[in-house]
Amino acid sequence: MIRELIYQGYIVVSAEYRGSTGYGEGTYNNIDYGGLEVDDSQASCEYMIENYDFVDKGRVGIMGWSHGGLITLMSIFDHPDTYKVAFAGVPVSDLVMRMGYYDNEYRDLYSAPNHIGKTANQNIEEYKRRSPVWSAGKLKTPLLIHTNTSDDDVNVVEVEHLIQALTFEKKDFQYEIFKDAPGGHSFDRIDIKNARQIRLKIYKFMNEKLNPQRPIKTLKDMEKAAYAPF
Repeated sequence: MIRELIYQGYIVVSAEYRGSTGYGEGTYNNIDYGGLEVDDSQASCEYMIENYDFVDKGRVGIMGWSHGGLITLMSIFDHPDTYKVAFAGVPVSDLVMRMGYYDNEYRDLYSAPNHIGKTANQNIEEYKRRSPVWSAGKLKTPLLIHTNTSDDDVNVVEVEHLIQALTFEKKDFQYEIFKDAPGGHSFDRIDIKNARQIRLKIYKFMNEKLNPQRPIKTLKDMEKAAYAPF
């Protein structure tokens, strides 16, 4: 997918926000899910705009999946003037609901001393603050949401709650709920024809607002981007 984006002429910034693995225990233990990690992502965007003249600050988009979907949503809610368009794939949308359908081992990651430090029951407002669904009224950026009924990580009910909240707030956005698409949680990020067709929809949505130099419009374009030198 990085090759597909670069082929089209996009500059791709993939932020290693606090909590990322591979940078030692200190960075990992600084995790701030739905909190300061959003600031880290925003800082990487602002750094690129400030330091590189070839970055067009009027054509900046943001996209992410799962945890990255949450960061995408929180970014456009908190910084609506930065982004022209956004895509959120299978986004973590409601931490309160998520604590309900996951087990104690997962919940313990959030209530650990190096993280939130309390359970959702002990501090429900903090979990709501870190959940996009509770900020749905702040949406101003054109947004596309995808989810999959066979997702075994972010249950479709979590994303449906977000869709309901945005609809209630009368927000202008697009979404699609895929029925048992192959690949489960990674259904649109794998190398099969169905996933590529879904990515074409994503690129079309993003490209309408960002107008890249060489937009991918067909599966042949996508294959060329992914496998042929350019």
